[in-house]
Amino acid sequence: MYAGFFGLKQAPFSIAPDPHYLFMSERHREALAHLLYGIEGGGGFVLLSGEIGAGKTTICRCFLEQIPAHCNVAYIFNPKLTVGDLLKTICHEFRVEVRHEGIGPATIKDYLDPLNDYLLRSHAAGQHNILIIDEAQNLTSYVLEQLRLLTNLETSERKLLQIILIGQPELRQMLARPELEQLAQRVVARFHLGALNEAESRQYIQHRMAVAGLQGPLPFSDDALRRIHAITRGVPRRINLLCDRALLGAYATGQARVERAVVDKAAREVFESDDMALTAPARTPSMRWGTLALGALGGAVSAAALFALWTLSNPAPTLPTVALPLTPADPKGSTTQARSAPPQGEPQLPAAREPALDHPAAAASPPEPMPGPPPLSALLRSERAALRELGPLWGQELTHGDPCASALRAQLQCYRTTRMTLHGLREMDRPAVLTLRLPGEDTGWAVLTAITSETATLRAGESSWLMPLTALADVWRGDYATLWRTPPGQTGPLGNGSRGPAAEWLGQQLKTLQARGQMPAANGDLKAGVQTFQRSQGIDSDGLAGPMTFMLVNRAVGVEEPRLRPAQP
Repeated sequence: MYAGFFGLKQAPFSIAPDPHYLFMSERHREALAHLLYGIEGGGGFVLLSGEIGAGKTTICRCFLEQIPAHCNVAYIFNPKLTVGDLLKTICHEFRVEVRHEGIGPATIKDYLDPLNDYLLRSHAAGQHNILIIDEAQNLTSYVLEQLRLLTNLETSERKLLQIILIGQPELRQMLARPELEQLAQRVVARFHLGALNEAESRQYIQHRMAVAGLQGPLPFSDDALRRIHAITRGVPRRINLLCDRALLGAYATGQARVERAVVDKAAREVFESDDMALTAPARTPSMRWGTLALGALGGAVSAAALFALWTLSNPAPTLPTVALPLTPADPKGSTTQARSAPPQGEPQLPAAREPALDHPAAAASPPEPMPGPPPLSALLRSERAALRELGPLWGQELTHGDPCASALRAQLQCYRTTRMTLHGLREMDRPAVLTLRLPGEDTGWAVLTAITSETATLRAGESSWLMPLTALADVWRGDYATLWRTPPGQTGPLGNGSRGPAAEWLGQQLKTLQARGQMPAANGDLKAGVQTFQRSQGIDSDGLAGPMTFMLVNRAVGVEEPRLRPAQP
C-alpha cells in the first residue's frame, strides 16, 4: 500500500518469507558457525537457544542449506510428542521401515531396533545423521532422556546420531535440572542467540529497505530509529511489525519521513498488550542479566504467522575460535606449559599476598561483590594476566615470564579446555580463569572464585562480581583454564599418566578409593582401574589418565588444592 509512496518496489517488512531479505548479524553468523562446527564434532547434542523472534528458525534454514551432502537430516518442528510418537516420527523422517509383529501397537523396541540398524549401515557408508528438533523447550524430561539414550550408539571415534535442539531460553533452564545432567554433559556446542544491538537494528532496517528498492536516504529519522530499537529491544520480528506499521502511518498522514511520534503511535497499535514497550528504554548489556521479560511479549507478536527471512549478504561464516561448551568429561584436554608472549602493553599485576592453603580461595578477604556482569574496562586483558592472579590462590607468585612455566617449577600444571560447562565448573570445584565475551564488545578474562547452583562470583584485580549462572552462560562459552597439582615425583609434563611416578601414584590412589568404597572394584591393570574411576565420575571412560582424571582423583582423595567458596549472597 505504501511502497510506491516511499519509492519502493515492494513492502520491505512483509511477513511473507522471501530469501532476498535474509540478513544476519555477526551473532547470527556466529550461531550458524556453531551449528556447522557441531555436526563435525563427533556427535552428541548441539544447543541453539534464543529469545522469541530472535531468528532461531532463520539460522536453522541457513544451516540446512549448508549441510554437507553426506549428511542425512530429520527435522521435527512439533515436538509435543510421546516417546513412541517421537521415535515413529524420527524413523519416518529417516525413511526407516518399521515392522511390528504381534498384537497391539508398536513398542519402543520396534522403533529402536531398525533405527539402530539404519544408523550403523549409514555410518558404514560414510554418512552422518542429524536430527533437528525445533521448539525443543516443549519436550518433557522423559522424552529428553530417551533422546540421550539414542546417542549411546557410537563407534570409537564418534556417536552415530547428532541431535540439534533449538528452543527458547527455558530450554537452557531445563537442561540445568539435576535429572538431565547426563544429557547436559553431552552438549558439544551451545549458543544463545541474543537480540540485535542498536547499530545492528539500524543495519537491519537499511538492508530490508534497500532490497525493497530504496534509492535515496532512509525515510526514518535518527530519533525514530533509536525509538524503534528501544521499543522492539532489537528483536527482528518486532522490528518488522513496528516498521511496517510506522511506514503505513506515515503514508496515511502524507509524511515522507517517519518521526518518533509516528513510531510511538504505531507501537501502541501493534503492541497494544505490551504497555512496557512504549516506556522501556533500550536495554544496555547490564540490563540483560537475570530473568528476561521477552517471553511475555509472545502474545503481542503471535499474530505474525511467519518471520520474514533475512538476507545473508555477508561471506560465509568462519568458524569462531570461541569456546564451544561440551562437557567436563574431557580427558584429553590440553596440558600446556608455554604459550605466545603477552601482547604489548599487557598490564603487570602487583604482587599478591600469599594465602594459607587450608582455604586458599577465601584467605585474601575478597571485596564485597558487585552485581554482574563486569564491565569490559574492569576485566583482565589477557589470559596470562588472569593466570598470574590465579597463582596466589595456590600460594605461588607466577609473575615472571610464562605463568604456566613458573607453575611447572612449583609442581603445578596448567590445564586448558574450550569445552567446559556450568555443571563442570561445580564438579571441578577449583578457582579457574574464564574467558568472557561481552555483547558487542571485546574479550576479557576473570577468575572464578565461588559458585552455587544459581550464582557465580568472578574477580579481576580488586573488584568482584556476583551474577546468575544464566547470565554467565550468555558471556562465557566454555573457555576454561586452571592449575592442578601433579603427583609426587612427577617432573615435566604429564603425558597420559600411563607410566612413571604419576602412574604408580595413580594406582595407589585408585586402590585407596576402592577400599573406601568411593569407586567400584576394578579387575585388571591400571587402565581398567582408570576406566572404572572415569565411569564413576561420569567422564569419558577411555582409560587414559589425562589431566581431567588426575584432577578428579586429587579431589576424591583429598589432595590439598584450592576449592571454590560458596558464592556470596
